[in-house]
Amino acid sequence: MDFSIVTPSFRNASWLKLCIASVADQQGVGFEHIVQDSCSDDGTLEWLPRDTRVKAFIEKDRGMYDAVNRGWRRAQGDVLAYLNCDEQYLPGVLRRVKDFLEQHPEIDVVFGDCLVVDSQGNYLCERRALTPRLWHTWTTNSLSFLTAATFLRRRALEAAQLYFQPGFLAAGDAEWALRLVRSGLRMDVLPAFVSAFAETGANLGLTSAAIAEKRVFDATTPLWVRALAPLGLVHFRWRRWRAGHYRCRPVEYAIYTNASPAQRVKFTAARPTFRWERSLRRT
Repeated sequence: MDFSIVTPSFRNASWLKLCIASVADQQGVGFEHIVQDSCSDDGTLEWLPRDTRVKAFIEKDRGMYDAVNRGWRRAQGDVLAYLNCDEQYLPGVLRRVKDFLEQHPEIDVVFGDCLVVDSQGNYLCERRALTPRLWHTWTTNSLSFLTAATFLRRRALEAAQLYFQPGFLAAGDAEWALRLVRSGLRMDVLPAFVSAFAETGANLGLTSAAIAEKRVFDATTPLWVRALAPLGLVHFRWRRWRAGHYRCRPVEYAIYTNASPAQRVKFTAARPTFRWERSLRRT
């Protein structure tokens, strides 16, 4: 079982280096890391084409989701994922995902848990995953998983045509999740932290333009469905409570930082929390 990880890139040189390092040191599994760069002019092209750890494709695209689609179409692996420049895998996670999928051959899509850190790598909060349900996915702009910790088999991608809609700026994850739920694919959760998302101050999904796009997308939901959205949110929070998401435990993790781009730095979150205070798009 081999993995294909796709990273869409545009003017994110320093964060891209950390992302690449977090994939390159994965052990015990075969993988390829495809970087789709949209002709960055921030110095990325001075080093990316020569980085032997990745397969770099430099070409103009229509945005992040178009870049992911291009990478997935080029991918050779049995299991697909995408990791943005401001995201990293934690040590040994691809092996854990491989073991999980080998033990559960019937599962098409698996979601892991994700840590949220600041631009220096310090812990902010955690987002543990749930398998998505139609009502919650349809009625809120807060997904039950993060794409940084999502893995799907190639057979699922092709069977359900789960390529992203390239016209979106940032709401593509929500539209993709809705199609995923409706596809009937078999999904499960690997209850372990597998990735870290960094709030860099320039995250595409947290910009005002992205928030506005999500509101427009949410407005496409029928009025009668939106009227019942509070019930969907209550049910979602009940599922989180039942899964133990509100009972956080101290956690240790190791990631690359801009101060240490060549070696992982260990962090300890002694007072973990599920509250993502700075985010405008979560519940």
